[in-house]
Amino acid sequence: MAAPNCGYDYESGCKSEMTANTPRDFAQEDLAPIRESVRALCADFPGEYWRRLDRERAYPEEFVTALTKAGFLAALIPEEYGGSGLTMTAAAAIMEEIQASGCNGAACHAQMYTMGTLLRHGSAEQKKRYLPAIARGELRLQAFGVTEPTSGTDTLSLRTTAMRDGDHYIVNGQKIWTSRAEHSDLMLLLARTTPREQTTSRTAGLTVFLVDMRAARGNALTIRPIRTMMNHATTEVFFENLRVPADGVIGREGEGFRYILSGMNAERILIAAECIGDAKWFIEKATAYAGERVVFGRPIGQNQGIQFPIARAYIGMRAAELMVREAAALYEAGRDCGAEANMAKHLAAEASWAAADMCVQTHGGFGFAEEFDIERKFRETRLYTVAPISTNLVLSYIAEHVLGLPRSY
Repeated sequence: MAAPNCGYDYESGCKSEMTANTPRDFAQEDLAPIRESVRALCADFPGEYWRRLDRERAYPEEFVTALTKAGFLAALIPEEYGGSGLTMTAAAAIMEEIQASGCNGAACHAQMYTMGTLLRHGSAEQKKRYLPAIARGELRLQAFGVTEPTSGTDTLSLRTTAMRDGDHYIVNGQKIWTSRAEHSDLMLLLARTTPREQTTSRTAGLTVFLVDMRAARGNALTIRPIRTMMNHATTEVFFENLRVPADGVIGREGEGFRYILSGMNAERILIAAECIGDAKWFIEKATAYAGERVVFGRPIGQNQGIQFPIARAYIGMRAAELMVREAAALYEAGRDCGAEANMAKHLAAEASWAAADMCVQTHGGFGFAEEFDIERKFRETRLYTVAPISTNLVLSYIAEHVLGLPRSY
């Protein structure tokens, strides 16, 4: 997007006398072809496509198929398994560009962040069995079964159990807000394998399973859609004596909470990148409209009452973008990025929501008109200040783990 009188490029920055000779961020420069390819693909799915799906609450099957065929959803799968073998920074750029193009990556982003748990903790046999088929688009790993109705974000209090029975586990329980379960072949499931009162630590006793849902649907596994304010394809999932082979355990039994945390960091980084993309979309829309809309004989963008909120949204977006990049770099280096991933998600979600509110305000009544796409994106981006982790839990994490304050919950 080009800002007026600046020739601004989001990747290179304004070329003033102070910065013209500053070396570029070559890691970001290398992503330019990827960004261009994503934008080109997204151009085939304009606003009218998303408006139709939004009205029908339908899944963007054609869009997800196109992303799969282009290899974007296999970005984090190593080349030896048929993937692209890209970095977290590259994956974040893909998701950012999807949102900045006016599309909605929520239909498929889980396939990227669930890869972290499987790649880092899965066995060689599991990777060989599933990753090539996922990379080819023959299997979808889009479902992440963690949250439950009674425990919410208190993951350690989940009640879904998986009890060993010979060479299988018997799963019983319920998950909620399990998005894309209807459109996924596999699910990454967190269940309790040891009763809480029998564990040696509060984080022990939870196990991660890779569940093949295809044969179980309508039998031991029931999926019920939940209609929400936006087209998000989320569900609640019921398990009734679901038999899962023991070789579906990822890593070691009882250590699943630690494995899930690494996946959650990836989730937060990628969704933060999506929020950056959303913010850029809103800012671009508002800037263009403010420059074109003439009231009282002059463009409304000439008024500080219009300029300042747009500028404030831009500043917030840029600051959040830097934190997203830092979190992604730490993740790639294999370093602890819990604080940075949480801060990136928080800042980016707040930035996108502020930009959304500003964009509606800038457009006035037209901001509520379906054909402008603003009200749709407004509803979609509102989700991320609540999920996948709420603002309050991010602040609690930073207070305890960064600032050293007493645990508040």
